[in-house]
Amino acid sequence: MHMRTGQTVEIVYIDKTGKITQRKIEVKGIRDGRIRATCLSTGAPRVFLASSILAWQPVGTRHAVG
Repeated sequence: MHMRTGQTVEIVYIDKTGKITQRKIEVKGIRDGRIRATCLSTGAPRVFLASSILAWQPVGTRHAVG
């Protein structure tokens, strides 16, 4: 299963300092290993490296996809 533009997903992410966070995002675009998204808790635009996403699942499901 792949993330798609327009999809709302929950991610577990490790940032460049090693901090692990969990957040819900709305995917705006995917290109060259980068995921442009809106963080649903802050409303802020964000860019995530696909290689730094430890786990993700579509919102509304119970099974992790990774």
